[in-house]
Amino acid sequence: MPRSNTGIGVAVLLVLTTSCRQAEGRHGEPPQEATTSSGTPLVLAIDQGERRTWRTPGGGPLILKVDSRNGGSPDLVMGYEDLAPGEAIPPHRHLVADEIIFVHRGSGVVEVGDRTEPFEAGATIYIPKDVRVTLRNTGTEPLSIAFFFSKPGFEEFLRDMSVPEGQPVAPLTPEDIGAIMTRHQWHTAFEAR
Repeated sequence: MPRSNTGIGVAVLLVLTTSCRQAEGRHGEPPQEATTSSGTPLVLAIDQGERRTWRTPGGGPLILKVDSRNGGSPDLVMGYEDLAPGEAIPPHRHLVADEIIFVHRGSGVVEVGDRTEPFEAGATIYIPKDVRVTLRNTGTEPLSIAFFFSKPGFEEFLRDMSVPEGQPVAPLTPEDIGAIMTRHQWHTAFEAR
């Protein structure tokens, strides 16, 4: 049975179409220069990354895994955190970035937008930018979550609220927390407490 060249023709058409679209730019934007990644590939075990300790009571382990400092990503941010039973992430909005939370272990309740939903291990929670979210561990074991941001910024707030693991932990005063929230309000808006 003879082979058809249709597959090759489709592949050539796809390459030409993609090249033309890149030359024209997207959505009427000017074309952008091709860039190469300056990032460093990473393969991290669950407990590896930039390990940090919260400067506020009740926080569990926090690990910044991928960002501009860890792997050199100019766009993505990923971290991993444990919340103790009864602990919560306070209500807030990310003004410039979408967020995805993957629940690795535990259970809880999330309020996202106008929805309130229980969740358990394996759940994925998508929070579009500028949508209110709060999350609480309602289970009896630590709630382990991986979080991902479409744009950088929040990782610097996390660094300001924590110290590298093993360093002395100087507790934050309410004034310190207020100053940190003000400094990062371009990215994250917290509700008044």
